[in-house]
Amino acid sequence: VQLVESGGGSVQAGGSLRLSCVASGSTTSDYCMGWFRQVPGKGREGVAVITNGGLPAYADSVKGRFTITRDSSKNSMSLQMNMLNPEDSGVYYCAAGDRFQLRPGLFKFWGRGTQVTVS
Repeated sequence: VQLVESGGGSVQAGGSLRLSCVASGSTTSDYCMGWFRQVPGKGREGVAVITNGGLPAYADSVKGRFTITRDSSKNSMSLQMNMLNPEDSGVYYCAAGDRFQLRPGLFKFWGRGTQVTVS
């Protein structure tokens, strides 16, 4: 499975961004998918995950602001990010794996990431 993220960029605090992830090479319909982020000097942290049936889970820091969705027919996933703040800055990665948890070590397949900067 190859994953490619898009939609990152720079935005002012309070603004919104929508990240997308498209999979190729194999279907992701059997996998949980998730978004993770990383800032320099820190480990990768879970932001949101979603089951193959569409059930989401979020990190406490983004609940009520971020929405994760997926479209299995298009082998894709999105993350709508609203009310962004500078602490949301980082490289955002799309991932696919077998476990419905916000733990990056449990995910098998990773994209290369897209930068989000909130100022």
